[in-house]
Amino acid sequence: MEQAARQVQQDSRTLQEKEGKYLTFTLANEDYGLEILKVREIIGMMDITHVPQTPEYVKGVINLRGRVIPVIDLRLKFGLEAAEYGERTCIIVVEVQTHTAAVQMGVVVDSVSEVLNINGEDIEPPPSFGSRLKTQYILGIAKAKGTIKILLDIDRVLTSEEISGLETMGG
Repeated sequence: MEQAARQVQQDSRTLQEKEGKYLTFTLANEDYGLEILKVREIIGMMDITHVPQTPEYVKGVINLRGRVIPVIDLRLKFGLEAAEYGERTCIIVVEVQTHTAAVQMGVVVDSVSEVLNINGEDIEPPPSFGSRLKTQYILGIAKAKGTIKILLDIDRVLTSEEISGLETMGG
């Protein structure tokens, strides 16, 4: 009983640490959020150079002011249906922390919404769907402005092997 109470206290402290500013965006009519400190910039869609023999969710690379940055489509990475890119589709350039260094990559999303300040008490732990579903990349579920936002841990959206593959694509 005492151990369970300590676990609940530790969980609530961890959720308090997740409090802060999040860039919110949509994918397939669902709202997501990324820690604002991970976001480097938001750019409109641009020409993406396809790289052969990469997974379907890896769209290719872009030249961003002389830097080659790999781009992934978050819809495809999450197993959602592919969608035509529209005028609101954009690329969020994020910095992902690997074991060895920080890597910049672009993430294609349907649209960017806003930056929200989310309180720790408004963040619930990720739901447990059993061991068959991978949810390690979900930081938590936030209740904000009457809706639910799925907060992502961008460092865990891709596995270290996937990021290593992208590192070789980037410059």
